[in-house]
Amino acid sequence: MIQSSPKKPVLPELLAPVGSYEKLIAAIHYGADAVYLGGKSFSLRARAGNFDEAGLRQAIDYAHEHGVKVYVTVNIFAHNRDMATLPDYLMLLADLRADGIIVSDPGILSLARKITPQLELHLSTQANVTNSASACFWAQQGARRLNLARELGLEEIKAIRAETEAELEVFVHGALCISYSGRCMLSNYFTGRNANQGDCAHPCRYSYAVVEEKRPGEYFPVEEDERGTYIFNAKDLCLLTKLPLLVDAGVSALKIEGRMKSVGYVGAVVRLYRQALDWIGEQIFLGEPAVSLQLPEIFHNELSKIGTRGQTENFFSTRPSSDDMLYDRMRIEQSWVPVGIVRNEDPLLIETRQVLHCGDQVEYLGHSIEPDKVTVTAMRLENGSSIERANPGNRVELVTDPSLNGIERHALLRKRT
Repeated sequence: MIQSSPKKPVLPELLAPVGSYEKLIAAIHYGADAVYLGGKSFSLRARAGNFDEAGLRQAIDYAHEHGVKVYVTVNIFAHNRDMATLPDYLMLLADLRADGIIVSDPGILSLARKITPQLELHLSTQANVTNSASACFWAQQGARRLNLARELGLEEIKAIRAETEAELEVFVHGALCISYSGRCMLSNYFTGRNANQGDCAHPCRYSYAVVEEKRPGEYFPVEEDERGTYIFNAKDLCLLTKLPLLVDAGVSALKIEGRMKSVGYVGAVVRLYRQALDWIGEQIFLGEPAVSLQLPEIFHNELSKIGTRGQTENFFSTRPSSDDMLYDRMRIEQSWVPVGIVRNEDPLLIETRQVLHCGDQVEYLGHSIEPDKVTVTAMRLENGSSIERANPGNRVELVTDPSLNGIERHALLRKRT
Protein backbone atom coordinates (compact mmCIF):
# COMPACT_ATOMS: atom_id res chain seq x y z
CA MET A 1 0.00 0.00 0.00
CA ILE A 2 1.31 3.44 -0.94
CA GLN A 3 1.64 5.70 2.05
CA SER A 4 0.74 9.33 1.57
CA SER A 5 3.41 11.87 2.46
CA PRO A 6 2.66 14.18 5.40
CA LYS A 7 0.94 17.41 4.52
CA LYS A 8 2.53 20.73 5.26
CA PRO A 9 0.79 22.46 8.16
CA VAL A 10 -1.63 25.28 7.49
CA LEU A 11 -0.10 28.35 9.08
CA PRO A 12 -1.94 31.55 10.04
CA GLU A 13 -2.09 34.26 7.43
CA LEU A 14 0.58 36.93 7.93
CA LEU A 15 -1.15 40.30 7.54
CA ALA A 16 1.01 43.38 7.02
CA PRO A 17 0.30 47.13 7.23
CA VAL A 18 0.90 49.26 4.13
CA GLY A 19 0.51 53.02 4.36
CA SER A 20 1.98 53.64 0.91
CA TYR A 21 2.71 51.84 -2.35
CA GLU A 22 6.40 51.53 -1.44
CA LYS A 23 5.49 49.81 1.83
CA LEU A 24 3.16 47.50 -0.06
CA ILE A 25 6.04 46.39 -2.27
CA ALA A 26 8.29 45.82 0.76
CA ALA A 27 5.66 43.80 2.65
CA ILE A 28 5.00 41.59 -0.37
CA HIS A 29 8.71 41.18 -1.09
CA TYR A 30 9.33 39.85 2.41
CA GLY A 31 6.47 37.37 2.42
CA ALA A 32 3.20 38.86 3.62
CA ASP A 33 0.21 36.67 2.77
CA ALA A 34 -2.10 39.67 2.87
CA VAL A 35 -1.91 43.43 3.40
CA TYR A 36 -4.29 46.00 4.80
CA LEU A 37 -4.47 49.60 3.68
CA GLY A 38 -6.75 52.61 3.71
CA GLY A 39 -8.37 54.74 1.07
CA LYS A 40 -8.71 58.50 1.34
CA SER A 41 -11.96 58.11 3.28
CA PHE A 42 -13.38 56.00 6.14
CA SER A 43 -9.96 54.92 7.44
CA LEU A 44 -8.60 55.19 10.99
CA ARG A 45 -5.22 56.41 9.73
CA ALA A 46 -6.20 59.63 7.97
CA ARG A 47 -2.62 60.92 8.00
CA ALA A 48 -1.00 57.83 6.57
CA GLY A 49 -0.10 57.83 2.88
CA ASN A 50 -3.54 56.52 2.02
CA PHE A 51 -4.56 55.46 -1.46
CA ASP A 52 -6.76 57.35 -3.90
CA GLU A 53 -8.79 55.44 -6.49
CA ALA A 54 -5.89 55.07 -8.91
CA GLY A 55 -3.61 54.08 -6.03
CA LEU A 56 -6.07 51.47 -4.79
CA ARG A 57 -6.32 49.98 -8.25
CA GLN A 58 -2.55 49.87 -8.62
CA ALA A 59 -2.05 48.36 -5.15
CA ILE A 60 -4.71 45.69 -5.54
CA ASP A 61 -3.50 44.72 -9.01
CA TYR A 62 0.12 44.45 -7.81
CA ALA A 63 -0.83 42.39 -4.77
CA HIS A 64 -3.01 40.01 -6.77
CA GLU A 65 -0.25 39.53 -9.34
CA HIS A 66 1.90 38.27 -6.46
CA GLY A 67 -0.80 36.09 -4.89
CA VAL A 68 -1.38 38.45 -1.96
CA LYS A 69 -4.79 39.50 -0.62
CA VAL A 70 -5.79 43.11 0.07
CA TYR A 71 -8.14 44.22 2.84
CA VAL A 72 -9.25 47.85 2.90
CA THR A 73 -9.97 49.64 6.17
CA VAL A 74 -13.45 51.15 6.41
CA ASN A 75 -13.22 51.28 10.17
CA ILE A 76 -14.23 54.74 11.34
CA PHE A 77 -17.16 55.16 13.72
CA ALA A 78 -19.43 56.80 11.17
CA HIS A 79 -21.75 59.76 11.66
CA ASN A 80 -24.76 60.36 9.44
CA ARG A 81 -22.72 62.78 7.34
CA ASP A 82 -20.30 59.97 6.54
CA MET A 83 -22.95 57.60 5.23
CA ALA A 84 -23.98 59.59 2.14
CA THR A 85 -20.92 58.67 0.09
CA LEU A 86 -20.30 55.26 1.65
CA PRO A 87 -22.35 53.16 -0.83
CA ASP A 88 -20.39 54.48 -3.82
CA TYR A 89 -17.12 53.86 -2.01
CA LEU A 90 -18.04 50.28 -1.13
CA MET A 91 -19.07 49.57 -4.71
CA LEU A 92 -15.77 51.03 -5.89
CA LEU A 93 -13.86 48.63 -3.62
CA ALA A 94 -15.89 45.73 -4.98
CA ASP A 95 -15.20 46.83 -8.57
CA LEU A 96 -11.48 47.06 -7.78
CA ARG A 97 -11.60 43.45 -6.50
CA ALA A 98 -10.56 44.14 -2.93
CA ASP A 99 -10.57 40.87 -1.01
CA GLY A 100 -12.37 42.30 1.99
CA ILE A 101 -13.00 45.31 4.18
CA ILE A 102 -12.20 45.92 7.84
CA VAL A 103 -15.11 47.49 9.74
CA SER A 104 -16.00 48.39 13.31
CA ASP A 105 -19.30 50.27 12.90
CA PRO A 106 -22.45 48.07 12.87
CA GLY A 107 -24.11 50.43 10.39
CA ILE A 108 -21.23 50.16 7.93
CA LEU A 109 -21.20 46.38 8.32
CA SER A 110 -24.95 46.17 7.69
CA LEU A 111 -24.76 48.40 4.62
CA ALA A 112 -21.80 46.54 3.15
CA ARG A 113 -23.53 43.21 3.67
CA LYS A 114 -26.49 44.46 1.62
CA ILE A 115 -24.84 46.29 -1.29
CA THR A 116 -21.47 44.53 -1.64
CA PRO A 117 -21.98 40.95 -0.44
CA GLN A 118 -18.94 39.89 -2.48
CA LEU A 119 -16.63 41.73 -0.08
CA GLU A 120 -15.50 39.72 2.93
CA LEU A 121 -16.32 41.46 6.20
CA HIS A 122 -13.53 41.56 8.78
CA LEU A 123 -14.30 43.01 12.19
CA SER A 124 -11.84 45.57 13.58
CA THR A 125 -10.29 45.27 17.03
CA GLN A 126 -12.24 48.41 17.92
CA ALA A 127 -15.45 46.37 18.00
CA ASN A 128 -14.11 44.95 21.29
CA VAL A 129 -14.64 41.21 20.86
CA THR A 130 -13.67 39.91 24.30
CA ASN A 131 -15.89 36.85 24.70
CA SER A 132 -17.40 33.91 22.83
CA ALA A 133 -20.95 35.28 22.83
CA SER A 134 -19.76 38.49 21.18
CA ALA A 135 -17.79 36.48 18.63
CA CYS A 136 -20.84 34.39 17.74
CA PHE A 137 -23.00 37.50 17.48
CA TRP A 138 -20.70 39.19 14.98
CA ALA A 139 -20.34 36.00 12.98
CA GLN A 140 -24.15 35.85 12.73
CA GLN A 141 -24.11 39.43 11.43
CA GLY A 142 -21.91 38.35 8.54
CA ALA A 143 -18.40 38.99 9.80
CA ARG A 144 -16.14 36.30 8.37
CA ARG A 145 -13.11 37.29 10.44
CA LEU A 146 -12.86 38.80 13.92
CA ASN A 147 -9.83 40.79 15.02
CA LEU A 148 -9.95 40.09 18.73
CA ALA A 149 -9.56 42.81 21.35
CA ARG A 150 -5.96 43.32 22.38
CA GLU A 151 -6.97 42.93 26.02
CA LEU A 152 -7.26 39.13 25.70
CA GLY A 153 -4.88 36.49 26.99
CA LEU A 154 -4.06 33.16 25.37
CA GLU A 155 -6.61 31.13 27.33
CA GLU A 156 -9.39 33.56 26.39
CA ILE A 157 -8.38 33.34 22.73
CA LYS A 158 -8.51 29.55 22.90
CA ALA A 159 -11.93 29.64 24.58
CA ILE A 160 -13.34 31.85 21.81
CA ARG A 161 -11.75 29.59 19.20
CA ALA A 162 -13.64 26.64 20.65
CA GLU A 163 -17.02 28.40 20.38
CA THR A 164 -17.01 29.91 16.87
CA GLU A 165 -16.13 28.89 13.34
CA ALA A 166 -15.32 32.48 12.36
CA GLU A 167 -11.73 33.25 11.47
CA LEU A 168 -9.84 34.76 14.40
CA GLU A 169 -7.18 37.40 13.90
CA VAL A 170 -4.74 38.57 16.57
CA PHE A 171 -2.38 41.54 16.66
CA VAL A 172 1.16 40.27 17.25
CA HIS A 173 3.41 43.28 16.75
CA GLY A 174 3.38 47.07 16.84
CA ALA A 175 2.20 50.10 18.77
CA LEU A 176 -0.42 49.80 21.50
CA CYS A 177 -3.05 52.42 22.27
CA ILE A 178 -3.32 53.31 25.94
CA SER A 179 -7.13 53.33 25.69
CA TYR A 180 -9.27 50.22 25.72
CA SER A 181 -9.15 48.67 22.24
CA GLY A 182 -8.13 52.01 20.79
CA ARG A 183 -11.25 53.95 21.75
CA CYS A 184 -9.35 57.03 22.84
CA MET A 185 -10.67 60.59 23.28
CA LEU A 186 -7.46 62.35 24.33
CA SER A 187 -6.77 63.53 20.79
CA ASN A 188 -10.20 65.16 20.62
CA TYR A 189 -9.71 67.03 23.88
CA PHE A 190 -6.18 68.25 23.21
CA THR A 191 -6.20 68.98 19.49
CA GLY A 192 -9.73 68.61 18.13
CA ARG A 193 -8.52 65.73 15.96
CA ASN A 194 -10.90 62.77 16.26
CA ALA A 195 -9.08 59.47 16.74
CA ASN A 196 -12.23 57.50 15.99
CA GLN A 197 -12.56 59.32 12.67
CA GLY A 198 -9.01 58.46 11.66
CA ASP A 199 -7.21 61.65 12.70
CA CYS A 200 -5.42 60.78 15.96
CA ALA A 201 -2.69 63.19 17.10
CA HIS A 202 -1.15 60.43 19.30
CA PRO A 203 -1.21 62.37 22.60
CA CYS A 204 -0.30 59.17 24.42
CA ARG A 205 3.27 59.81 23.19
CA TYR A 206 3.43 63.37 24.60
CA SER A 207 5.35 64.18 27.79
CA TYR A 208 3.29 65.30 30.76
CA ALA A 209 3.64 67.07 34.11
CA VAL A 210 1.16 67.87 36.90
CA VAL A 211 -0.25 71.37 37.46
CA GLU A 212 -2.01 72.19 40.77
CA GLU A 213 -5.12 74.36 40.38
CA LYS A 214 -3.94 77.18 42.68
CA ARG A 215 -0.42 77.24 41.24
CA PRO A 216 -0.90 77.98 37.52
CA GLY A 217 2.30 77.86 35.55
CA GLU A 218 4.06 75.59 38.06
CA TYR A 219 4.73 72.18 36.55
CA PHE A 220 5.56 69.22 38.76
CA PRO A 221 7.10 66.12 37.17
CA VAL A 222 5.28 62.88 37.90
CA GLU A 223 8.57 61.05 37.51
CA GLU A 224 12.09 62.43 37.84
CA ASP A 225 12.58 63.69 34.31
CA GLU A 226 13.20 67.29 33.32
CA ARG A 227 10.83 66.95 30.34
CA GLY A 228 7.91 65.56 32.33
CA THR A 229 6.74 61.98 32.05
CA TYR A 230 5.30 59.78 29.35
CA ILE A 231 2.58 58.40 31.61
CA PHE A 232 0.52 56.98 28.72
CA ASN A 233 3.39 55.68 26.57
CA ALA A 234 3.02 51.90 26.29
CA LYS A 235 5.81 49.73 24.99
CA ASP A 236 5.18 48.08 21.63
CA LEU A 237 3.42 44.75 21.43
CA CYS A 238 5.64 41.82 20.47
CA LEU A 239 4.36 38.22 20.46
CA LEU A 240 7.18 36.80 18.36
CA THR A 241 8.12 34.17 20.94
CA LYS A 242 4.44 33.25 21.39
CA LEU A 243 3.83 32.38 17.73
CA PRO A 244 3.99 28.60 18.37
CA LEU A 245 1.23 28.95 20.98
CA LEU A 246 -0.92 31.02 18.62
CA VAL A 247 -0.45 28.46 15.85
CA ASP A 248 -1.42 25.70 18.30
CA ALA A 249 -4.49 27.70 19.36
CA GLY A 250 -5.82 27.73 15.80
CA VAL A 251 -5.58 31.47 15.16
CA SER A 252 -6.36 32.25 11.51
CA ALA A 253 -4.35 35.43 10.97
CA LEU A 254 -1.52 37.32 12.65
CA LYS A 255 -1.65 41.09 12.22
CA ILE A 256 1.21 43.58 12.34
CA GLU A 257 0.48 47.21 13.25
CA GLY A 258 2.26 50.05 11.46
CA ARG A 259 0.64 51.79 8.49
CA MET A 260 2.40 55.00 9.56
CA LYS A 261 5.78 53.33 10.18
CA SER A 262 8.69 53.50 7.72
CA VAL A 263 9.22 51.18 4.79
CA GLY A 264 12.31 49.86 6.58
CA TYR A 265 10.28 48.97 9.65
CA VAL A 266 7.51 47.28 7.67
CA GLY A 267 9.94 45.23 5.59
CA ALA A 268 12.06 44.15 8.56
CA VAL A 269 9.12 43.13 10.75
CA VAL A 270 7.36 41.20 7.96
CA ARG A 271 10.64 39.44 7.14
CA LEU A 272 11.12 38.45 10.80
CA TYR A 273 7.60 37.07 11.27
CA ARG A 274 7.61 35.33 7.87
CA GLN A 275 10.82 33.51 8.72
CA ALA A 276 9.54 32.61 12.18
CA LEU A 277 6.28 31.21 10.83
CA ASP A 278 8.08 29.23 8.14
CA TRP A 279 10.47 27.79 10.75
CA ILE A 280 7.49 26.76 12.91
CA GLY A 281 5.87 25.14 9.87
CA GLU A 282 9.01 23.17 9.10
CA GLN A 283 9.22 21.87 12.68
CA ILE A 284 5.58 20.81 12.66
CA PHE A 285 6.13 19.06 9.32
CA LEU A 286 8.99 17.14 10.96
CA GLY A 287 6.65 15.96 13.72
CA GLU A 288 7.29 18.48 16.49
CA PRO A 289 4.15 19.75 18.25
CA ALA A 290 3.79 23.51 17.88
CA VAL A 291 3.08 24.04 21.56
CA SER A 292 6.56 22.81 22.54
CA LEU A 293 8.57 24.91 20.06
CA GLN A 294 10.93 27.72 21.01
CA LEU A 295 12.38 30.01 18.38
CA PRO A 296 16.17 29.86 17.92
CA GLU A 297 18.29 32.72 19.24
CA ILE A 298 18.83 34.22 15.77
CA PHE A 299 15.20 35.41 15.78
CA HIS A 300 15.77 37.30 19.03
CA ASN A 301 18.90 38.85 17.55
CA GLU A 302 16.97 40.07 14.53
CA LEU A 303 14.21 41.47 16.73
CA SER A 304 16.74 43.55 18.65
CA LYS A 305 17.76 45.30 15.41
CA ILE A 306 14.29 46.67 14.66
CA GLY A 307 13.50 50.12 16.04
CA THR A 308 10.93 50.08 18.80
CA ARG A 309 9.72 51.47 22.11
CA GLY A 310 10.74 48.22 23.73
CA GLN A 311 8.53 45.15 23.86
CA THR A 312 5.60 43.94 25.88
CA GLU A 313 3.41 40.85 25.59
CA ASN A 314 0.51 42.99 26.84
CA PHE A 315 -2.29 40.73 28.16
CA PHE A 316 -1.05 37.50 26.55
CA SER A 317 0.01 35.71 29.75
CA THR A 318 -0.96 38.12 32.51
CA ARG A 319 -2.16 41.67 33.00
CA PRO A 320 0.41 44.29 32.01
CA SER A 321 2.10 46.36 34.72
CA SER A 322 4.25 49.46 34.94
CA ASP A 323 7.08 47.38 33.48
CA ASP A 324 5.16 47.38 30.20
CA MET A 325 5.28 51.18 29.93
CA LEU A 326 8.03 53.46 28.67
CA TYR A 327 7.86 56.31 31.18
CA ASP A 328 11.05 58.24 30.53
CA ARG A 329 11.10 58.81 26.76
CA MET A 330 9.09 58.52 23.57
CA ARG A 331 11.07 55.55 22.22
CA ILE A 332 14.25 53.58 22.79
CA GLU A 333 17.30 54.73 20.86
CA GLN A 334 17.82 52.59 17.77
CA SER A 335 21.09 50.69 17.37
CA TRP A 336 20.41 49.74 13.73
CA VAL A 337 18.72 51.74 10.97
CA PRO A 338 17.63 50.95 7.40
CA VAL A 339 20.26 52.48 5.11
CA GLY A 340 18.91 51.73 1.65
CA ILE A 341 16.55 49.92 -0.69
CA VAL A 342 17.79 47.92 -3.67
CA ARG A 343 16.66 49.50 -6.94
CA ASN A 344 18.76 47.37 -9.31
CA GLU A 345 20.61 44.08 -8.95
CA ASP A 346 23.54 44.24 -11.41
CA PRO A 347 25.21 46.57 -10.79
CA LEU A 348 23.95 46.87 -7.21
CA LEU A 349 22.08 50.18 -7.10
CA ILE A 350 20.43 51.39 -3.91
CA GLU A 351 18.35 54.39 -2.90
CA THR A 352 19.78 55.57 0.39
CA ARG A 353 17.67 56.37 3.45
CA GLN A 354 20.53 57.24 5.83
CA VAL A 355 24.01 58.68 5.39
CA LEU A 356 26.35 55.99 4.06
CA HIS A 357 30.15 56.14 3.89
CA CYS A 358 32.76 54.04 2.15
CA GLY A 359 34.06 51.66 4.80
CA ASP A 360 30.68 51.24 6.49
CA GLN A 361 29.61 47.73 7.37
CA VAL A 362 26.09 46.94 6.21
CA GLU A 363 23.73 43.98 6.37
CA TYR A 364 21.68 42.82 3.41
CA LEU A 365 18.27 41.47 4.42
CA GLY A 366 17.49 38.50 2.21
CA HIS A 367 14.90 35.78 2.58
CA SER A 368 16.85 33.77 5.14
CA ILE A 369 16.87 34.86 8.75
CA GLU A 370 20.65 35.33 8.81
CA PRO A 371 21.59 38.62 7.07
CA ASP A 372 24.57 38.92 4.74
CA LYS A 373 27.29 41.12 6.27
CA VAL A 374 29.51 43.13 3.92
CA THR A 375 31.69 46.25 3.87
CA VAL A 376 31.10 49.07 1.39
CA THR A 377 34.39 49.53 -0.49
CA ALA A 378 33.29 51.96 -3.21
CA MET A 379 30.30 54.07 -4.22
CA ARG A 380 29.40 55.72 -7.50
CA LEU A 381 26.57 57.96 -8.54
CA GLU A 382 24.53 56.93 -11.56
CA ASN A 383 26.62 59.30 -13.72
CA GLY A 384 29.71 57.26 -12.83
CA SER A 385 31.39 59.71 -10.45
CA SER A 386 32.91 58.21 -7.30
CA ILE A 387 31.84 59.43 -3.89
CA GLU A 388 32.89 58.78 -0.31
CA ARG A 389 29.58 59.76 1.28
CA ALA A 390 25.99 59.21 0.15
CA ASN A 391 23.16 61.29 1.61
CA PRO A 392 19.53 60.21 2.11
CA GLY A 393 17.73 60.06 -1.22
CA ASN A 394 20.85 59.46 -3.32
CA ARG A 395 20.88 56.61 -5.84
CA VAL A 396 24.31 55.00 -5.68
CA GLU A 397 26.03 51.94 -7.06
CA LEU A 398 27.75 49.93 -4.34
CA VAL A 399 30.83 47.75 -4.43
CA THR A 400 31.08 45.49 -1.38
CA ASP A 401 33.52 43.06 0.16
CA PRO A 402 32.61 40.30 -0.08
CA SER A 403 30.36 40.66 -3.10
CA LEU A 404 26.67 40.08 -2.50
CA ASN A 405 25.06 37.15 -4.29
CA GLY A 406 21.40 36.62 -5.03
CA ILE A 407 20.53 40.31 -4.75
CA GLU A 408 16.86 41.10 -5.26
CA ARG A 409 15.18 44.37 -6.11
CA HIS A 410 13.17 45.87 -3.20
CA ALA A 411 15.40 44.26 -0.56
CA LEU A 412 16.63 46.34 2.39
CA LEU A 413 20.10 47.09 3.73
CA ARG A 414 20.78 48.33 7.24
CA LYS A 415 23.72 49.53 9.29
CA ARG A 416 24.59 50.12 12.93
CA THR A 417 24.03 53.68 14.09
